[in-house]
Amino acid sequence: MFQTLTEKLEAVFKKLRGQGKITEENVAESLREVRRVLLDADVNLHVAREFIDKVQKRAVGREVLASITPGQQIIKIIHDELVSLLGVSKTDIVEAHEPPTVVLVVGLQGSGKTTFSAKLARFLKGRGRNPLLVAADVYRPAAVDQLVTLGKQLDLPVYSEAGEDAVGIAARSVDFARRHVRDTVIIDTAGRMHVDDAMMNEIAEIKAKTRPHEILFVADAMTGQDAVNTARAFHDRLDFDGVVLTKMDGDSRGGAALSIRAVVHKPIKFIGVGEKLDALEAFHPDRIASRILGMGDIVGLVEKAQEKIDQEKAQRLGEKLRSAQFTLTDFLDQLREVRNMGPLDQVLGMIPGMNRIPAGAQVNEGALTRTEAIIQSMTIEERKRPSIINGSRRKRIAAGSGTTVQEVNRLLKQFEDMQKMMKKLSKGGLKRAMSRL
Repeated sequence: MFQTLTEKLEAVFKKLRGQGKITEENVAESLREVRRVLLDADVNLHVAREFIDKVQKRAVGREVLASITPGQQIIKIIHDELVSLLGVSKTDIVEAHEPPTVVLVVGLQGSGKTTFSAKLARFLKGRGRNPLLVAADVYRPAAVDQLVTLGKQLDLPVYSEAGEDAVGIAARSVDFARRHVRDTVIIDTAGRMHVDDAMMNEIAEIKAKTRPHEILFVADAMTGQDAVNTARAFHDRLDFDGVVLTKMDGDSRGGAALSIRAVVHKPIKFIGVGEKLDALEAFHPDRIASRILGMGDIVGLVEKAQEKIDQEKAQRLGEKLRSAQFTLTDFLDQLREVRNMGPLDQVLGMIPGMNRIPAGAQVNEGALTRTEAIIQSMTIEERKRPSIINGSRRKRIAAGSGTTVQEVNRLLKQFEDMQKMMKKLSKGGLKRAMSRL
């Protein structure tokens, strides 16, 4: 996410950090490069120009000129303006005073509305809500079946009617939700082009019949300016309440994210960061700005860990670490927990400085898979006591895991080194090291 944009901005900032003092000349030169980077990222021309103007007005102030770290000051100003551009603060889904809350999901065909509807239902269910999914896309083949399948995966009901019109289905779903004590109705509508008057009239009629508390426009982030232009057209007809950007995990440029709020003046509420149903994140402007500038997102990483990692297992692991009883079985469990947090490139992207690692060298998912296979090929006793693994056992483990003896040796050596370090720490080595410092 934002990889290309982040790398290009980092190159600009590297030059800026080398300046001994900020002047109007070097500020102007640096911001010209930033503007070029933004335009390369497919940011709206008017948005890019306005952004640079705001940064320049703040950057040439006396406070920055007197600073001993001018490069950091400029980066701080750019960060603050990015946050302002992206929306300042997180905006939540509204909740009706009298249930059910009706959420209408709209957008172009192929933007990911159906999958997002299911992701949103899972997201809200995890926060104590009781969603009802509504299959109101009566045009796309298998759209209803897709939503029903997703609903089963989530153990959530899906309201649908065979051979009925979308307006009637949407209207009756709200009454169904009231009768069945469902506090949130998520209506998945058909994809439509903004130039198709008949389809746009239909969605306007659905809005009139269901009186939604929230209309969310779903856009494919990878389409850049096309997503922004379409958002403007939909907003003119529907006056939607928020934007959802899907496929952000594949968007290295970030043009849609940086432009869309400034153009339609509505907040980005969610971003899709993968195909799985748990790959949905609430949009935090400050955290996204930090990611774009290569500062990571530690708060987001901690939240992801709290959601995905079994807390009881983590506590037991802590006790084993303190008593130096950490085994290869424990190592395998932790490896699976970390991988459960999502694609490792996304997890590492939340760690400050990881953007400076050359592309392609960040993550080797295959190596983790091989490590898992090696440990799974061991017996329970071998995982508890790796010291018993002799030459013949290493050959058997390598053959069983589809790896080489050298890879088995490497893993065992790394684990041995880790155990030695843990024993030192458990015997007060950390306290002694701190006292020496």
